[in-house]
Amino acid sequence: MNCPHCGGQESKVIDSRGLDEGVRRRRECLACKTRFTTYERVQPHDIFVIKKDGRREEFSRDKLLLGIRRACEKRPLPTGIIDKFVDSIEAELYALGKSEVSSSYIGDLAMEGLKKLDHIAYIRFASVYREFADIGALKEEVDSLAMPRELIPKNQLPLLSDGTVTAVGGRKRTQDA
Repeated sequence: MNCPHCGGQESKVIDSRGLDEGVRRRRECLACKTRFTTYERVQPHDIFVIKKDGRREEFSRDKLLLGIRRACEKRPLPTGIIDKFVDSIEAELYALGKSEVSSSYIGDLAMEGLKKLDHIAYIRFASVYREFADIGALKEEVDSLAMPRELIPKNQLPLLSDGTVTAVGGRKRTQDA
Protein backbone atom coordinates (compact mmCIF):
# COMPACT_ATOMS: atom_id res chain seq x y z
CA MET A 1 0.00 0.00 0.00
CA ASN A 2 1.55 3.30 -1.11
CA CYS A 3 1.39 6.27 1.26
CA PRO A 4 -0.82 9.01 -0.23
CA HIS A 5 1.48 11.68 1.28
CA CYS A 6 5.05 10.60 0.51
CA GLY A 7 4.54 7.60 -1.79
CA GLY A 8 6.33 5.25 0.60
CA GLN A 9 5.57 1.60 -0.05
CA GLU A 10 5.68 0.27 3.50
CA SER A 11 3.08 0.86 6.17
CA LYS A 12 1.81 -0.88 9.26
CA VAL A 13 -1.81 -1.50 10.19
CA ILE A 14 -2.77 0.28 13.40
CA ASP A 15 -6.46 -0.63 13.53
CA SER A 16 -8.87 -2.84 11.52
CA ARG A 17 -12.64 -2.74 11.70
CA GLY A 18 -15.20 -4.78 9.85
CA LEU A 19 -17.85 -2.88 7.91
CA ASP A 20 -20.99 -4.13 6.17
CA GLU A 21 -19.29 -4.00 2.79
CA GLY A 22 -15.70 -4.82 3.77
CA VAL A 23 -12.87 -3.81 6.10
CA ARG A 24 -11.61 -0.38 7.20
CA ARG A 25 -7.93 -0.23 8.07
CA ARG A 26 -6.07 2.60 9.75
CA ARG A 27 -2.43 2.60 8.60
CA GLU A 28 0.79 4.45 9.44
CA CYS A 29 3.51 5.06 6.84
CA LEU A 30 6.87 3.78 8.05
CA ALA A 31 8.73 6.48 6.09
CA CYS A 32 6.91 9.72 7.03
CA LYS A 33 4.82 8.50 10.02
CA THR A 34 1.63 9.92 8.46
CA ARG A 35 -1.59 8.04 9.18
CA PHE A 36 -4.20 7.25 6.53
CA THR A 37 -7.26 5.05 6.07
CA THR A 38 -7.86 2.32 3.50
CA TYR A 39 -11.00 0.35 2.71
CA GLU A 40 -11.17 -3.19 1.38
CA ARG A 41 -14.22 -4.72 -0.26
CA VAL A 42 -14.70 -8.31 -1.36
CA GLN A 43 -15.39 -8.70 -5.06
CA PRO A 44 -16.57 -12.28 -5.62
CA HIS A 45 -16.05 -12.38 -9.40
CA ASP A 46 -15.93 -10.11 -12.41
CA ILE A 47 -19.21 -9.10 -13.99
CA PHE A 48 -19.35 -7.94 -17.58
CA VAL A 49 -22.05 -5.58 -18.78
CA ILE A 50 -23.59 -6.24 -22.18
CA LYS A 51 -24.25 -2.82 -23.71
CA LYS A 52 -27.16 -1.99 -26.06
CA ASP A 53 -24.87 -2.19 -29.09
CA GLY A 54 -23.58 -5.64 -28.09
CA ARG A 55 -20.23 -4.52 -26.66
CA ARG A 56 -19.11 -5.99 -23.36
CA GLU A 57 -17.28 -4.05 -20.69
CA GLU A 58 -16.38 -4.77 -17.10
CA PHE A 59 -18.93 -3.60 -14.53
CA SER A 60 -17.85 -0.33 -12.93
CA ARG A 61 -19.40 0.60 -9.60
CA ASP A 62 -17.91 4.08 -10.01
CA LYS A 63 -19.64 4.59 -13.35
CA LEU A 64 -23.01 3.61 -11.88
CA LEU A 65 -22.38 5.80 -8.83
CA LEU A 66 -21.51 8.80 -11.02
CA GLY A 67 -24.72 8.46 -13.06
CA ILE A 68 -26.91 8.20 -9.99
CA ARG A 69 -25.11 11.09 -8.27
CA ARG A 70 -25.75 13.28 -11.32
CA ALA A 71 -29.44 12.44 -11.19
CA CYS A 72 -29.57 13.20 -7.45
CA GLU A 73 -27.56 16.42 -7.69
CA LYS A 74 -28.94 19.23 -5.49
CA ARG A 75 -31.70 17.00 -4.12
CA PRO A 76 -32.50 16.92 -0.38
CA LEU A 77 -31.26 13.38 0.25
CA PRO A 78 -29.66 12.11 3.47
CA THR A 79 -25.88 11.79 3.47
CA GLY A 80 -24.68 8.37 2.39
CA ILE A 81 -28.00 7.20 0.94
CA ILE A 82 -26.68 7.21 -2.64
CA ASP A 83 -23.67 5.05 -1.71
CA LYS A 84 -25.94 2.59 0.11
CA PHE A 85 -28.27 2.52 -2.89
CA VAL A 86 -25.40 1.73 -5.28
CA ASP A 87 -24.11 -0.89 -2.81
CA SER A 88 -27.52 -2.58 -2.90
CA ILE A 89 -27.55 -2.64 -6.72
CA GLU A 90 -24.01 -4.05 -6.78
CA ALA A 91 -24.92 -6.70 -4.18
CA GLU A 92 -27.94 -7.73 -6.22
CA LEU A 93 -25.79 -8.08 -9.36
CA TYR A 94 -23.27 -10.31 -7.57
CA ALA A 95 -26.10 -12.31 -5.96
CA LEU A 96 -27.31 -13.25 -9.45
CA GLY A 97 -24.17 -15.34 -9.83
CA LYS A 98 -23.90 -14.50 -13.53
CA SER A 99 -20.75 -13.36 -15.28
CA GLU A 100 -22.70 -11.19 -17.76
CA VAL A 101 -25.59 -8.81 -17.12
CA SER A 102 -27.35 -6.54 -19.59
CA SER A 103 -27.04 -2.79 -19.14
CA SER A 104 -30.83 -2.55 -19.33
CA TYR A 105 -31.15 -4.77 -16.23
CA ILE A 106 -28.80 -2.49 -14.28
CA GLY A 107 -30.66 0.58 -15.55
CA ASP A 108 -33.99 -0.92 -14.51
CA LEU A 109 -32.64 -1.60 -11.00
CA ALA A 110 -31.47 2.00 -10.77
CA MET A 111 -34.80 3.34 -12.06
CA GLU A 112 -36.79 1.20 -9.62
CA GLY A 113 -34.73 2.39 -6.66
CA LEU A 114 -34.71 6.05 -7.71
CA LYS A 115 -38.50 5.99 -8.10
CA LYS A 116 -38.75 5.12 -4.39
CA LEU A 117 -35.91 7.44 -3.35
CA ASP A 118 -36.69 10.72 -5.14
CA HIS A 119 -39.07 11.45 -8.01
CA ILE A 120 -37.04 14.29 -9.49
CA ALA A 121 -33.86 12.19 -9.52
CA TYR A 122 -35.92 9.41 -11.13
CA ILE A 123 -37.09 11.71 -13.95
CA ARG A 124 -33.56 13.03 -14.47
CA PHE A 125 -32.16 9.50 -14.72
CA ALA A 126 -35.04 8.32 -16.89
CA SER A 127 -34.62 11.20 -19.33
CA VAL A 128 -31.07 10.03 -20.09
CA TYR A 129 -31.58 6.28 -19.69
CA ARG A 130 -34.79 5.99 -21.70
CA GLU A 131 -33.72 8.63 -24.24
CA PHE A 132 -37.16 10.25 -24.49
CA ALA A 133 -37.85 11.15 -28.11
CA ASP A 134 -40.19 14.02 -27.35
CA ILE A 135 -41.82 15.98 -24.55
CA GLY A 136 -44.92 13.76 -24.76
CA ALA A 137 -43.00 10.68 -23.65
CA LEU A 138 -41.47 12.64 -20.78
CA LYS A 139 -44.91 13.96 -19.77
CA GLU A 140 -46.29 10.41 -19.69
CA GLU A 141 -43.51 9.37 -17.33
CA VAL A 142 -44.13 12.38 -15.05
CA ASP A 143 -47.88 11.67 -15.10
CA SER A 144 -47.20 8.08 -14.02
CA LEU A 145 -45.59 9.49 -10.86
CA ALA A 146 -48.60 11.62 -9.90
CA MET A 147 -50.01 10.23 -6.68
CA PRO A 148 -52.10 11.37 -3.73
CA ARG A 149 -50.24 13.80 -1.49
CA GLU A 150 -50.24 11.42 1.50
CA LEU A 151 -48.15 8.91 -0.49
CA ILE A 152 -45.45 11.45 -1.45
CA PRO A 153 -42.23 10.91 0.57
CA LYS A 154 -41.68 13.57 3.25
CA ASN A 155 -38.49 14.95 1.63
CA GLN A 156 -40.03 15.00 -1.88
CA LEU A 157 -41.41 18.21 -3.33
CA PRO A 158 -44.88 17.57 -4.81
CA LEU A 159 -45.38 17.50 -8.57
CA LEU A 160 -47.60 20.21 -10.07
CA SER A 161 -51.27 19.49 -9.54
CA ASP A 162 -54.59 20.80 -10.82
CA GLY A 163 -52.94 22.14 -13.99
CA THR A 164 -51.87 25.32 -12.18
CA VAL A 165 -48.47 26.84 -12.86
CA THR A 166 -47.11 29.94 -11.16
CA ALA A 167 -45.58 32.28 -13.70
CA VAL A 168 -42.33 34.12 -13.08
CA GLY A 169 -44.20 37.29 -12.18
CA GLY A 170 -46.18 35.45 -9.51
CA ARG A 171 -49.46 35.26 -11.48
CA LYS A 172 -51.22 31.93 -11.67
CA ARG A 173 -52.08 30.50 -15.04
CA THR A 174 -53.80 27.30 -16.03
CA GLN A 175 -52.38 25.03 -18.69
CA ASP A 176 -55.33 25.92 -20.97
CA ALA A 177 -54.39 29.63 -21.03
